[in-house]
Amino acid sequence: MSEKAKKKKKSTKREFIELGIIVGIFAFIFLTGIQSEVAGFLQRAVLETGIHNGHEEIPVAEQSSASYNFRLADLEGNELSLEELKGKIVFMNFWATWCPPCIAEMPSIQELYDNTADSNIIFLMISTDEDETKIRKFIEKKGYTFPVYRPASVRPEVYSSNSIPTTFVISLDGKIVYKNVGIANYNSDSFKKLLSNLTKESQ
Repeated sequence: MSEKAKKKKKSTKREFIELGIIVGIFAFIFLTGIQSEVAGFLQRAVLETGIHNGHEEIPVAEQSSASYNFRLADLEGNELSLEELKGKIVFMNFWATWCPPCIAEMPSIQELYDNTADSNIIFLMISTDEDETKIRKFIEKKGYTFPVYRPASVRPEVYSSNSIPTTFVISLDGKIVYKNVGIANYNSDSFKKLLSNLTKESQ
């Protein structure tokens, strides 16, 4: 066998090995069911670039009235009516355990929750998952401490969205002053400033 043929055979063998490794990685990801985790990790890396750091309040003329005709249940089965939250600033996020963008933005929401613990802001992390056990395992695995709920009544039209994650902020006077569909960094300076301006209104 010529030297050229040997090199070609060696190159082909290396390509098959590399292909096998790639196939093996994808097989592992698929068989272990961590596709969402991997995709979420990659999207989290995109968040770190600062692309999704900008946040703006909805212009006053375009703000809708929030609906308080909505009941939620926490993971212990305790119900909460939004009626109880009138006069408070509400951060409301719709998410799911299988949603990569949701997984990616959650660390920033946890950081925001920790950073605003002393303020008059209510966090409602509303999962759209059917399986409550899956939600509980996900939250415990991640170590999140923000309040998690599931819908206990029909979601009002004003909070409807064709995709998740979707986030709303309700002001003290019951207006939806912020809405974002898709991934975002909620521990950014611009979003914290938005919340800070709302909080000042209560002082």
